[in-house]
Amino acid sequence: MEQIATSKSHRMLFFNTLAFTVCFAVWMLNGVLVTFLVDNQVFDWGPVKMGWLFGIPVLTGAIFRLPAGILTDKYGGKWVYGILLLICAIPLFLLSTANSFFSFALYSFGFGLTGVSFAIGIAYTSVWYPRHRQGTALGIFGAGNAGAALTAVFAPRILKLLTNDGADIEGWRRLPIIYGGALIVMGIIFLIFTENKKPASNNKTMAQILKPLKNIRVWRFGMYYFLVFGCFVAFSQWLIPYFVNVYYLPLVTAGLFVALFSFPSGVIRAFGGWLSDIHGARKIMYWVLGASVTISALLFIPKMEITSPGEGIMAKQDGIVTFVSDNLIKVGEREYPLTTKNLEYENTDDKVMIFPTKDVWQESVVKKGDKVTKKQLIGKGVTKIYFQANVWIFAVLVILIGSIWGVGKAAVYKHIPDYFPDEVGVVGGMVGVLGGLGGFFCPIIFGYLLKGTGLWTSCWLFMFFLSALCLVWMHRTITKINRQSSPETSLNIETK
Repeated sequence: MEQIATSKSHRMLFFNTLAFTVCFAVWMLNGVLVTFLVDNQVFDWGPVKMGWLFGIPVLTGAIFRLPAGILTDKYGGKWVYGILLLICAIPLFLLSTANSFFSFALYSFGFGLTGVSFAIGIAYTSVWYPRHRQGTALGIFGAGNAGAALTAVFAPRILKLLTNDGADIEGWRRLPIIYGGALIVMGIIFLIFTENKKPASNNKTMAQILKPLKNIRVWRFGMYYFLVFGCFVAFSQWLIPYFVNVYYLPLVTAGLFVALFSFPSGVIRAFGGWLSDIHGARKIMYWVLGASVTISALLFIPKMEITSPGEGIMAKQDGIVTFVSDNLIKVGEREYPLTTKNLEYENTDDKVMIFPTKDVWQESVVKKGDKVTKKQLIGKGVTKIYFQANVWIFAVLVILIGSIWGVGKAAVYKHIPDYFPDEVGVVGGMVGVLGGLGGFFCPIIFGYLLKGTGLWTSCWLFMFFLSALCLVWMHRTITKINRQSSPETSLNIETK
């Protein structure tokens, strides 16, 4: 670990971040590509299969993060990172030949190895910076998450060009080749311009390397990362079909909205690292988890209409119905005006309604010539509540929660060098595994929730419960430590 940051440290951070940006763009490829292929009926895949294809690359990136972190601690980041970039190009070239769900899933599993770049980069960045600068440095490196935004913005446009706006649909096969070429170029640049460096304690036995994983703190950090990183990854892909199906947006427009979600979340991670250095990661995580609970609850409200019985009209005397229309009932000579339906709400998609809006009207339940008695219902009341879930309001909330998760990602990783300064690779790798598993399981869970409930917003209900679980676990742990510690140590839990 460097005692001071040097120009060489900054140069390594630059190439590390650049490589991570490219890897993350590749890692998120299926979100755009699978949605395009299903939308254009190239493959007949439902939401569950789409969820699996979104999640499979993330699974690869998750399960291999721990061994990647161990290898980086042992051999140094230059060689592990450079070789990874070159190897991952192969399954991308093969993806261009896929003709079935199985082959697509198999090659997606292969290029998903780009996801382990995070564990490599965290360990490789840490050795170049002193501890008091690592929060900021790791935050800047983590800004490579913005690669998801690059794919969301440019991949739909490239697909449109490659397929001649859908006229030559097989042109999609050139997109994975382009991405594979980008990995090769980045791999060569990385191997030429970076310098290898390993942590001082890289000669430990495997048992010594894995010993920190017995600490429950590692798994608690992993739970936080499951939310702030794994769910970010999941939504970087899931939001594309979400916007297409819920708001009927074209794929290119949906990609722009998703970029608005993923780009700020990636870039603001550097700001989150700085905040964690200044105020402490624990305080930042309280704000992150509390905000995640609140915004998830707001996002769960679906675009829907609720119809309920309203205030009706009862006859005030016995008589015969002599006249019935949409706005009037006459019993004998007595008139009963009806409130009519407001036609303004016939198509709420064309209107901007910030808050839920209601419409109340009455409908006749009798016809001309009917004999009615006093207090008999002659006009039923109907109340309809409209929840529009306007696309602009939704987008603002999504951007906000993505940015908050971006701050949270930096705060989680600020803990690791503080508690495990000599095991950043293995601990960061394990936390990354758990975070990556969030990116794998969440799209699959979203698919089953959508199929089971029929509600696209069911994914946000899942986010609400997950955020609340993390917040409760963290608070209970902090409270327990405060009770057990002396007043002096309870004021600074983030240090040993």
